[in-house]
Amino acid sequence: MRALCWNGVNDLRVESVPDPSIVNPHDAILKVTMSTTCGSDLHFIDGYIPTMRAGDIIGHEFMGEIVETGPEVKRIKRGTRVVIPSFVCCGSCWYCKHDLWSLCDNTNPNANLQEPLLGYPTAGIYGYTHAFGGYAGAHAQYVRIPHADTDCFEVPEGLRDEQVIFLSDAGPTGYMGADFCDIAPGDTVAVWGCGGVGLAAQKAAYLMGAGRVIGIDRFPERLEMARKHVGSVTINYEGVDSVLEVLKDMTGGRGPDSCIDAVGMEAHGTGVQYAYDRVKQAMRMETDRGGALREAIMAVRKGGTLSILGVYGLMDKFPIGVIMNKGLTVRTAQQHGQKYMRRMIEHAQKGEFDLSFLATHRFPLEEAARGYEMFKNKTDQCVRSVFLPN
Repeated sequence: MRALCWNGVNDLRVESVPDPSIVNPHDAILKVTMSTTCGSDLHFIDGYIPTMRAGDIIGHEFMGEIVETGPEVKRIKRGTRVVIPSFVCCGSCWYCKHDLWSLCDNTNPNANLQEPLLGYPTAGIYGYTHAFGGYAGAHAQYVRIPHADTDCFEVPEGLRDEQVIFLSDAGPTGYMGADFCDIAPGDTVAVWGCGGVGLAAQKAAYLMGAGRVIGIDRFPERLEMARKHVGSVTINYEGVDSVLEVLKDMTGGRGPDSCIDAVGMEAHGTGVQYAYDRVKQAMRMETDRGGALREAIMAVRKGGTLSILGVYGLMDKFPIGVIMNKGLTVRTAQQHGQKYMRRMIEHAQKGEFDLSFLATHRFPLEEAARGYEMFKNKTDQCVRSVFLPN
């Protein structure tokens, strides 16, 4: 089959690779009908997350049709159209049973690569470094799905692929981020980032009762998406002297009730601190440009909630004293997609959580490297590239 493979920093190629096969009786084989880029992919593409190996198939946001099942797969049948969360989860460990799916104890065979940094291993992820399990990714014609009965969610008739594909990762990440905020009716929620995850978080915040959602970014087309498709108020941070002061003005001096960071370790910004982060990151003296997260910490009201969705490694000058003195609640995780999937599908059926507008560019799999280049550089107003492997 054909698949998009990582062959070094900023070196992606579509290659011929062996077809996947049933390894465990709980496996299924999925014929991929659509997959999409994700901002977190850029971190290992750019070389900031280690343990990639030449030839690794990437991609963790996807959907398709089941074409083969192992003998212990009971719930999912051949021919079923499904969407799959990006984390591989067993469904039976303590963490899965407590809806902490991305912390699954049983799906990362490379725990020794994570324990020195995290203390304990997390769940595996499709196509996302060997530290996260070394699973083959989904930018391919076919992919093996371990624990198929747990991780496959049937797509109802009437929903197009574009309405479902983002429920694999961007949707549940943003939805979880809003859920972390414990939004009370009428709350003001500020979201840093108007990419896929940020826009999903903004949409979910309104579904959960927010009175006003504020989207912060620098790209006019993304800010326009936030206004048009979500109904958010927007701030272009390059057009103001201080995002913090603007947010104070918008909230009567108090600050947003909750702030969501949907940017992560390669945040852009302005000023001396941004220049400092760029130099240190380029010299591999830190992994993170943390401007968006620092700004969110400063902006949230006293006693408010900070929800961190961006992927981070090692950040310099992290303002823990601000968090402590302001009495903030901080909640963060990789996405627990299995917890939210059925709820999101119900919203999608009602037209309440339709993220199809994110799919700005479509490519055959053979042009996937070009799709990533456009996605990374945001050329032609690209928000998400989607691939059609078959």
